[in-house]
Amino acid sequence: MIDNISWPTSHEAVRLFHGRGHFFPGYEHITVDWYSPVVLITCFDEPDVGWLEETATALKQGLEERSFSGISVVVQYRCRRGAPFETLIGEASDEMAICEDGLKYRLRLFQNQNTGLFLDMANGRRWVREHAEGKRVLNLFAYTCAFSVAAVAGGAESVLNVDMAKGALSTGRDNHRLNGQALSQVRFEGVDIFRSWGRIRRHGPYDLLICDPPTFQKGSVDIARDYARILRRLDDFMLPGADMLLCLNAQNLDEGFLRSEVSRECPGAELVAAIPAPEVFMEAIPGRGLKVLHYRYWPDQNGLKSSNTE
Repeated sequence: MIDNISWPTSHEAVRLFHGRGHFFPGYEHITVDWYSPVVLITCFDEPDVGWLEETATALKQGLEERSFSGISVVVQYRCRRGAPFETLIGEASDEMAICEDGLKYRLRLFQNQNTGLFLDMANGRRWVREHAEGKRVLNLFAYTCAFSVAAVAGGAESVLNVDMAKGALSTGRDNHRLNGQALSQVRFEGVDIFRSWGRIRRHGPYDLLICDPPTFQKGSVDIARDYARILRRLDDFMLPGADMLLCLNAQNLDEGFLRSEVSRECPGAELVAAIPAPEVFMEAIPGRGLKVLHYRYWPDQNGLKSSNTE
């Protein structure tokens, strides 16, 4: 596995190894991330203890050979109940600030299943930063508001972050503060999106939408069913000609699913481009990983759209 590590060239956060793409047989259960100076190995199946120790040592040595110092290696056992963490080498803090594209984000190890920043979305965040100037941005399923940070850095007029996880939104506020960004232009709504269309509409209309939903959350989201419920509401709060970044990270749903949902629920929308994940996120089976599509929103001119009923 070490021979296939994408060694970092800076202190910015990146994935070093993506076994989950099934591109490297025998390592489908392993990912390795760089959160300088911490290396995080994530195991989705129980690892061999000897292999884990040898790999941690090799990662530390490889980074030191590339002039990085103070390295710690941490493992997260996503295969175990509660997804616990363990420090293998050095010391690692529960909380740290990491950097991506010159922007800072709060990272939490040893606390939650997810650390606070999804590295496969790096190109999406960069795209938002490059297209946000002067825009009123709606960030659905905002999590820790990384897209919001990128939008404000790109000159957005305002951002509304919506997520039912209020703790994640609190981290989002911290992320804006870390970057010296004024919160006066950013709103945070800790609500269930599907029960809060009125609040979303109240702060609109918007000319940039980011929709990055979870695949499944018991009692709240089943994206195979619920993407359509989002798309059919666009007339309520999106301006004609608005940009939409529509994301899908379900392994069992390919890009064709998302295209079909948009075609049915928003037939006037124009597909502009697909935004690929960083190169390290190689997938042996195309379409299983992250899908990010840039659409331009045009209301249907033929009167065929839903009348905004569930």
